[in-house]
Amino acid sequence: MPTALIALAVFVAVIVVWNVVVKRNMGEAMILGFIATLFFAGAAAPSVAVDSMVEATESEVLYAAAAFVFMTYFVERVGVIGKLVQILSAALGRLRGGPALVDTVTSGVMGALAGGSNTGNAAASGSITGPWMISTGWKRSRAATVIAGNAGLGAALPPSASMIIMIGFAGTMVTTSQVYIALLVAGLYQVLWRIVLTLWFVRRDGVPAETGHHAGAVKQALRAGWPSTLIFFGALIPIFVTVGPLADALTATGRYGESLDEISLIVWIPILIIAISAVIAWRELPRTVSGWWEFFRDSVPHFFTIGVLLYFAIAASQVLDRLGLAADVDQVIGGLSIPTWMLVAIVGFMVVVVAGPLSSTATLSAVGQVSLVTLVGAGIDPLLAVVALLVFASTEGSSPPASGSIFVACGITEAKPESTFIPLIIYYVLPITLLGVLIALGIVPVPIN
Repeated sequence: MPTALIALAVFVAVIVVWNVVVKRNMGEAMILGFIATLFFAGAAAPSVAVDSMVEATESEVLYAAAAFVFMTYFVERVGVIGKLVQILSAALGRLRGGPALVDTVTSGVMGALAGGSNTGNAAASGSITGPWMISTGWKRSRAATVIAGNAGLGAALPPSASMIIMIGFAGTMVTTSQVYIALLVAGLYQVLWRIVLTLWFVRRDGVPAETGHHAGAVKQALRAGWPSTLIFFGALIPIFVTVGPLADALTATGRYGESLDEISLIVWIPILIIAISAVIAWRELPRTVSGWWEFFRDSVPHFFTIGVLLYFAIAASQVLDRLGLAADVDQVIGGLSIPTWMLVAIVGFMVVVVAGPLSSTATLSAVGQVSLVTLVGAGIDPLLAVVALLVFASTEGSSPPASGSIFVACGITEAKPESTFIPLIIYYVLPITLLGVLIALGIVPVPIN
């Protein structure tokens, strides 16, 4: 009997019921899911629980996630992201359909630099671009569809908590640099698709050009906020010194030994972005001890849910591993005689369905490990499997009917949620799922070295 697979099914069911039906937070759901898996360990449950929780405590993934959470809080609190949005608005606002293009690019920037959730992404960018779209001739339902569809970029681009979870599940099969670069390329595919889609919406719906922006708007925005663009170096510097021609040239000098290989992107990217943000926005930092106390105190709630979720997700994955999940998956796959592309599509469909009511982080916490084992067992390259699963999970923002991004977008635009369901599936969920399948099969290229 595939005990580990049954335990996984119970784990997922507990999470979904507690979060979606009972409507409690995901941290609590993950704790209950972890406890549920322990029942399948029988008499060994106490020792399995202790060992799994100790290993979760030692996971680099947990501490990296905490760093990204604080980075997101920091760059938003000091106003760096707001100034970037002003620059993008000035640069793209004059174009036909400019507000939607601003929403697309802003969602991508926030995903790449702030690592935010999809729902938070919809709220942050949509609160600006939603009313703007309505005032420039967009239909309310279309504006809500664009905002909710773009929200998935919060998880589509690195860094994200979802990415960190999958790196933890993959272990030594992939490196952080490999996942970061490959997911960045996959995320750019998603950005490109959304830009093309937005331009098509503009033409199809006859959205007029906006005349309110003046020619000097870009210069004014850059003059006021150009230092905010420097935070991109927080991501670029660690990437360039660990991957690509510059990394190869530095290694070839022989002066650095193995030190370059020891640079962890998920550690140094948040550190550098926080440091650069602190320098360029120093006027926004507290000046007193009480001010700093309030600054750090306000960051604490941001850690609670994601910290509890990740800790018990990692612990639960350790329990499932001890129950023999990999062996169970191998046994099931061995009994199937279906083409690889069909298996990839089935796994993708499963992830997309689970991502509907859950966040991408919770989705991959629940089914990421078994999905990865399944794809790798079927012969998919581990890196391509990780990236494909992250692409599948990024549909969270546009998966009706339970996605929080949809209701945030409709609240901003005063559109009826049900009016967005079919368009979101046709224009976002299905194409992005197909993209994940094509990446897993190696048809759509991403860097694998």
